[in-house]
Amino acid sequence: MSAGCMRWVLNHGVRAVCGVTPGSRTAASRFLNCSDRTNIISWSCSSFCTAADDAEKNPAQKKKKQDPRSHTTISSVGRKIPQKLIHVISESGEDMGSMHRADTIRIMDEQGLKLVLLDERKDPPTYQLMSGKQIHEEQLKLREKQKAKPASVQVKELSFSSGIASHDLGTKLKQVESWLEKKHHVRITLRLARGNPAGNLDTTLEQMVEQLEVMVGFVSKPTVIRDGKGATCVLRPASAKEIARKGKSAAPQSDDSISKSARSQTSSASSEDTTEGSIPQ
Repeated sequence: MSAGCMRWVLNHGVRAVCGVTPGSRTAASRFLNCSDRTNIISWSCSSFCTAADDAEKNPAQKKKKQDPRSHTTISSVGRKIPQKLIHVISESGEDMGSMHRADTIRIMDEQGLKLVLLDERKDPPTYQLMSGKQIHEEQLKLREKQKAKPASVQVKELSFSSGIASHDLGTKLKQVESWLEKKHHVRITLRLARGNPAGNLDTTLEQMVEQLEVMVGFVSKPTVIRDGKGATCVLRPASAKEIARKGKSAAPQSDDSISKSARSQTSSASSEDTTEGSIPQ
């Protein structure tokens, strides 16, 4: 068969596989026997099929190794120890050195203990033999530590101009108070209004903060930014020590005011007595 005939047959075979009219498939089948047609079909499928290409482009993703520091629970590994050689700590905390996993399993069976992974990063990894009671106590300690961890603090941001109206400023400060009550930190940025002369914006911002009806503390005190064209500070809820300190400082003032009022009442009473005694006869 000549090269031109072979080219014609291959082209019509591909068209037959791709779904052209039955007439062209019949014409192409006149020049091919059964085995040749099978080869053409397999050749055409391999050329136009994208399954193999997709498999090459999207290889199987490797499973990420878990960081041993991410373990949040303490539990027994059972009898399935992946390493052949491990470093073992006894139930009482004594160092038993490196042991084969078969010897470790034998000790577990003899003493009725369980094996807990302590540190997988070491070579060999460190395990400890524990009783069920010890594992339960360690789990309780871990839960208490997780509860004691402080929650992440959110930082809310608020920005306004130095020429803000008093009503709008009151609304902004109410929003700041609501955030502080929810234990959030608040970053306040004061911008210099257009046409206003550059002044002590940090002092202005501090005076605005003093208008808050709740007691606050500073993560960062008011500072000038942008070459004097702005000021910023970060507020936080007042700590218990700051509240107690303010209460102690306010107590003497209240006592002084009470004593002053008592003195004024006494002086007014004495003046009344003096006027009554000086009535002319």
